[in-house]
Amino acid sequence: MSRYTNLRFAPLLCRPLCGLLVGTFCCFCCPAATAQEDAAIKDISSHLAESLPEEEDLSELTERLSFYKKNPVDLNHAKPEQLKELVFLSALQISNLLRHIRANGQMRDVLELQGIDDFDAETIRRLMPFVTVKQEAGYRSLLSLQQVLNNGNSELMLRYGQVLKKQKGYEDLPGSRYLGSPQKLLLKYRYNLGDQAFFCFTGEKDAGEEFFRGRSRLGFDFLSASLALYKNGHFKKIVIGDYSLQFGQGLTLWTGSSFGKGADVAGVAKKDNGLRSYTSTSENAFFRGAGSTFSLLKNIDLTTFISLRNLDANLSPLSTIGASGLHRTASEIRNKGSLQQFLYGIAVELRQSSLEAGMVAYHTAYDHPFVTGSQLYKQYAFEGESLSNFGSWYNYSFKSIYLFGEAAKSSPGGLAVLQGAMTSISRSLSAVILYRNYGKDHHTFYSQGIAAGSASSNEKGWYAGVHWGRGTRWDASVYADLFHFPWAKYRIDSASNGTDLMGQLSYSPRKKLKLMLKANLRLSQQNGITGLPLAGVKKENYRLGSSWELNRKIKLENRLEITRYQKGKAPVTYGYLIYEDASYSPMSSKIGGNARLAFFNTESYENRIYAYEDDVLYGAGSGLYNGRGIRTFLNLNYKLSRRLKAWLRYAVYCYPGKEKTGTGLDEIEGSSKPEIKLQLRYQF
Repeated sequence: MSRYTNLRFAPLLCRPLCGLLVGTFCCFCCPAATAQEDAAIKDISSHLAESLPEEEDLSELTERLSFYKKNPVDLNHAKPEQLKELVFLSALQISNLLRHIRANGQMRDVLELQGIDDFDAETIRRLMPFVTVKQEAGYRSLLSLQQVLNNGNSELMLRYGQVLKKQKGYEDLPGSRYLGSPQKLLLKYRYNLGDQAFFCFTGEKDAGEEFFRGRSRLGFDFLSASLALYKNGHFKKIVIGDYSLQFGQGLTLWTGSSFGKGADVAGVAKKDNGLRSYTSTSENAFFRGAGSTFSLLKNIDLTTFISLRNLDANLSPLSTIGASGLHRTASEIRNKGSLQQFLYGIAVELRQSSLEAGMVAYHTAYDHPFVTGSQLYKQYAFEGESLSNFGSWYNYSFKSIYLFGEAAKSSPGGLAVLQGAMTSISRSLSAVILYRNYGKDHHTFYSQGIAAGSASSNEKGWYAGVHWGRGTRWDASVYADLFHFPWAKYRIDSASNGTDLMGQLSYSPRKKLKLMLKANLRLSQQNGITGLPLAGVKKENYRLGSSWELNRKIKLENRLEITRYQKGKAPVTYGYLIYEDASYSPMSSKIGGNARLAFFNTESYENRIYAYEDDVLYGAGSGLYNGRGIRTFLNLNYKLSRRLKAWLRYAVYCYPGKEKTGTGLDEIEGSSKPEIKLQLRYQF
């Protein structure tokens, strides 16, 4: 039997793991069974996770969906910016919906979406829990203290997490070690007053960080707060505290989550939200200060913003900004907040029935200069103490065609340009094409343009995709992305080329059963063993999955994924992941949950596999499957009262035959890595 298929598990290890899963499945068949917090949100989150960067924090996405689950969008009176909040809708679908209402008048039922181009059965199913239709717009009075006290909704959430085995970094080592405790803590308070006001406070301590001592004398290492007021006279938005900005197609200014290339081929056209409150626990991609959006004229908005904050950076020398947000060791603490950033800017947006256009300009100053370094791939990197960025963008709808584009300029630096088009060829067939040309000297620290690399610079490419859906049974997506890097990149010492190909087919023979097949192929180039010439790199991913609702309570999901990797003439390496998920969703039960049992075997890190994992509320993300082992988790939630709910999660990686797991300061004695999470949410 080959290394690829050989996976021997010790019987003593299998017994407790299988016992856990058997017990879990038995619980699913009992009256006091487990259930998911919200199947609709999980379904969308797992689908969109495919288009997000690996290990992306999904809390901002799940919080947004939870809000609209409780406060559905009125399709008859929704503005484009409201529909963009429903992140699973494509720009083409939003355009087609607004055009349908303008041409035919108000909708009388949500099911009228079936007659709109590009609204397939799967999209409508996902949309139903988050929208409504009303013939009259709701009356909205001026904001008053009485409304704030009587009509608002508050949510207080506490979370505790910990690896249950002692990691090397917590030992009394003579060198680098973790200075804090192994607990990960989160405190979050949110207040919502419909579409009028919002407040959020977040405090977070990562594992290994100090708590109420050292540099964290206020307790949590990361503190964040944001107050937003909406629709106050000519001010559409006023945000004080931490906020994010998203404009155009992401070339000039974009912070927070951004969807890239995935099975939703139309998702390459971004849907900007302008100024937003910041609620995530990510400690990097936000601004701290104040911003406002002011209605200059009926169709013209002006957004101004200013920010002053301290960023993590190694100043000797300064070449990059720290993004991990971890402050556990003496060196990480030394880099914390060492770089001061002052940023201010302005954006103007025009919104008409079929046209959106805008311009943005902002300036950033730092109190230490950036240096390029001696590496070849850093020759065109940003250097200096100040950077200015300018950009303009547009979206235009004409009949069934949606055009979009953006041009960005940095000073110092060069240009970046993106142009795309989407169209509904028929009710069941849509297509998108996109061209990009990002200069090798285009500089921005806040960019999320569609790219094959990690930045909106040093890249040219063509992307084309097609989506086809036939009734409620068949759905297919295909895309191809051809790209070229004109200058050297990390591990690539000359210009290089590459291709991304993806195909996905899903079939639902019955309403409760869905089968899916997906294939990805990436061809690229990297340095050979001795540098140049470049060696070809080929990575393939194949996935077979199914989702089966046995009844209204029980749902099963499984997946088999295989990876194949080869660089140059080196031997081919393989990896696989196979898992089974089970969930039970009784409508009236106080207790609920879900579980997974997964087996994986990857011969190299290049064969690693990421897969969406359900978690405690707002805690979902993508799990990493690398090496040879077993992964299992069990999520339980219990409704203690009408206002109070609790979550428990137990998850463990098991690597049979290994004496140690993890590396560096995260190393653990033994073959397993168990983790636990506890969470409480009180709504009032």
